[in-house]
Amino acid sequence: MKQSTKNYRDINATPEKLYNAFTDPSALEIWQAPGDMTAKIHHFDLRVGGGYEMSLFYPDKATIHAGKTADKEDRYTARFIELIPNRKIVEAVQFNTTDPDFAGEMMIEITFEPVEMGTRVTFLFTGIPAGIKPADNEAGTISSLEKLAKYVETN
Repeated sequence: MKQSTKNYRDINATPEKLYNAFTDPSALEIWQAPGDMTAKIHHFDLRVGGGYEMSLFYPDKATIHAGKTADKEDRYTARFIELIPNRKIVEAVQFNTTDPDFAGEMMIEITFEPVEMGTRVTFLFTGIPAGIKPADNEAGTISSLEKLAKYVETN
């Protein structure tokens, strides 16, 4: 069964600054990995039909569960479906895994909406593979949004 989640955060930054944090590979490596994880972009092609490949690495102390690409690594490919500067990004994401519960294409729609104190950044995930618990997806998204806010508000 496919699942979905939706999370948002109001961030004290312009839509342009936030959009740039999503379209700069070095910025993505800093803020997109949730919690104590780290990230590496393997390639990046900013255009509709292009995309990027990214690895998320778990800290040494982490307990690893099923569905991982390799020991302490989640690798995925994101394909850009829609890019509307400063307003919206839509990505189709596939994890590199042999576990069918974590396979399949998941969609992520990210919107940037001006609000009184900055910009509301909203993540809508649809088609989340059955092996990913919605609560875990939400927790990871909330953590990444916190890191994104810190990144844009201090840079």
